[in-house]
Amino acid sequence: MELRHLRYFVAVAEARSFKLAAEGKLHTTQPSLSRQIRDLEDEVGTPLFLRGAKGVELTPAGRVFLDHARVMLSQAEVAVQSARQIVYPQKPSFALGFMIGHDTTWLPEALRLLHEELPRIRLVISTQNSPQLAAALLHGGVDAAFLRREDGSDELEFRTLLDESFEVFLPSNHPLAIKPEINVQEIIGEIFISVSGTALSISGKQPALRRTIDRFLIDNGSEIRPTHEVDNLGAVMSLISSTGGIALLPHYAKTFLPDTVTTRPLSGGGPKIDLSIGYRKTNTSPMLKLFLARVNELAAHL
Repeated sequence: MELRHLRYFVAVAEARSFKLAAEGKLHTTQPSLSRQIRDLEDEVGTPLFLRGAKGVELTPAGRVFLDHARVMLSQAEVAVQSARQIVYPQKPSFALGFMIGHDTTWLPEALRLLHEELPRIRLVISTQNSPQLAAALLHGGVDAAFLRREDGSDELEFRTLLDESFEVFLPSNHPLAIKPEINVQEIIGEIFISVSGTALSISGKQPALRRTIDRFLIDNGSEIRPTHEVDNLGAVMSLISSTGGIALLPHYAKTFLPDTVTTRPLSGGGPKIDLSIGYRKTNTSPMLKLFLARVNELAAHL
């Protein structure tokens, strides 16, 4: 068993799809990924996934293995970083966090902005979901992060980069997909898929994304409750395909869009949610100060 097997397994478990994991996260081919997972299952001695035409689900053994796999990968990362600090103790580090899906857009711009300083610092990149990034900021795991204005602590400061619009995500063959735009009232009675209200939240409060969706539905008099709740966008796409359900998500979620899912605008406009730079108020890193002084260039350039 190798670390890459664990990384591949976690990616498939989070995406609930070999295709989405291979193309969206691991940048490999689906057949190659399938072989790696089969090798891992042979090593463990039991199936870790239930495979179906519309995606994969963890077996009971797979769910247990997932918790341990995440711990092992985290411990391996700590070991690597600790070893590097011994070799390069004089080189200051700067840790940047990105929401999964936003890293492909904002990481190149962040590197461009820090280009002159890169030879003098050790840059650490982390990609997580927004509530996890907020927790990492609080605990000192990252210096700055591209995330939502998560609720839960007065220790964090946020600077809004932009506001993202929401769209309706639905199966490509859904009857509503023929419409140029969809009214929120038209999705009443449909299978509704939403992000989890608690699974990703370290603070115990709802993630900003879930709060925005719920507030929009209430403001529009829509008594819509989630049929399914999941903790990552890859799983949302998988459930849309497998259940024929509908979701309301920000525009950037198109990064995860498979062929079986399409999007339509909300008629009359819809909610908006921020993408912000977050940091801990007490962080005295000189690199953070420099980064914040130039952060407006990021939004202006994009």
